[in-house]
Formats: sequence, C-alpha cells, structure tokens
Amino acid sequence: MSRVCAVTGKRALSGNKRSHSLQATRRKWNVNLQKVSVVVNGKPQKLRISARALKTLKAQQAN
Repeated sequence: MSRVCAVTGKRALSGNKRSHSLQATRRKWNVNLQKVSVVVNGKPQKLRISARALKTLKAQQAN
C-alpha cells in the first residue's frame, strides 16, 4: 500500500538530512496516516487518512 492520504492526496516529501558537518544525505518525511472508518455515500469504509485531514473532518462534524 502506498503512503497516500485518501482524502487530500498528500504523499511523502523528500529532502536532505544534514549532519553537524552539513553533509547531505537523502531522507523522507512520511505522512502521518491513520486507519479510520468513515461514512462515504451512506456506507462505512476503512480509509487511510492523514492526521491533519482527520482533524479537519472532525471539526466539520462538530459544526
């Protein structure tokens, strides 16, 4: 399974890790994905959603 948010489409970012001597080596920042059951078209579905998207959905539900 790829590390992609089902709602926002967020993916892992890449860049450089910098040591104390500023030597650069490649690294990855993964998305904080959570397995959540969400109601889609009236049916509950298990989705992998980023924590940020989950927080936004919960805030919209409260209103």
